Amino acid sequence: MSDLPTATLGRTNLEITKLGYGAMELRGGGGRRARTVDDDTAGQVLNAVLDAGINFIDTSPDYGLAEERIGKFISHRRDEFFLASKCGCPINLAPPAEGQRPAHVFTRENIRAGVEQSLERMKTDHLDLVQFHANPARSVLEENESVEELNALQSEGKIRFLGMSGTLPHLPDHIAMGVFDAFQIPYSALEREHEQLITDAANAGSGTIIRGGVARGMPAAENLDLSGLPDRFREMYEQRRRRWEGANLDDLMEGMSAMEFTLRFTLSHPHMSTTIVGTANSEHLAGNVDAARKGPLPDDIYQEALRRLDSVG
Repeated sequence: MSDLPTATLGRTNLEITKLGYGAMELRGGGGRRARTVDDDTAGQVLNAVLDAGINFIDTSPDYGLAEERIGKFISHRRDEFFLASKCGCPINLAPPAEGQRPAHVFTRENIRAGVEQSLERMKTDHLDLVQFHANPARSVLEENESVEELNALQSEGKIRFLGMSGTLPHLPDHIAMGVFDAFQIPYSALEREHEQLITDAANAGSGTIIRGGVARGMPAAENLDLSGLPDRFREMYEQRRRRWEGANLDDLMEGMSAMEFTLRFTLSHPHMSTTIVGTANSEHLAGNVDAARKGPLPDDIYQEALRRLDSVG
């Protein structure tokens, strides 16, 4: 029995751990923004995730080898975790031109191809949650009958619940559609643009999955490898570092590391269901688990942190 705090994922009624695992770091073979992760390391980390009691794993066809590694190393433990993936990722389509990212495609054919590929890769007969990737506009979903295809897959038992990985400006429209059982939303102490929308999604009956609660909340850009990133990403991290310094939060941390503080800040949002944190390092995973076990920040610390962060914008 896990001692991690849990929450109900909205109207799905799935009881999930408030600390989830994001499998993007297991995508594999290096590259500009990916560290090389071998099979042995991937298998060790995935089993350590389940051994720690984490029962929510998020992945995507876009994440390189991640889905195949989930199938290879923990499909025999499928009854221990809820599995979320994405759709709209290009499947069996022509590769993009050199230097360009592949476009997401929300046709019924591509959505079905993606779900069936994920089922095969992860050696499972169902996905607990399938989320539209890359924040498609409501008009794109309606033109392509994208939701209708997920509904068809749901009726076939291949997926259980529908989700959206969404952001501004489209997220309010997505919530208003009333068809999504869960939303994946970026949020951290230093990235609070969607703070109210997390509450809005929860009030609409949906579960809320927070991404970026630690990595995008880390205060010191110098702790991150920014080499090779476009200028706009480097500036984004530098802005967060300046925001952290301007808020002067150090005296609120009471011996916590920056990682623990930012993770527990995310856990303190009253309407979050889970936050997915990705790592390929077992020590980092253990640190995340230890921090999550402590739960949200004390309310007085949380409210003062919010006040100071508001003061710097």
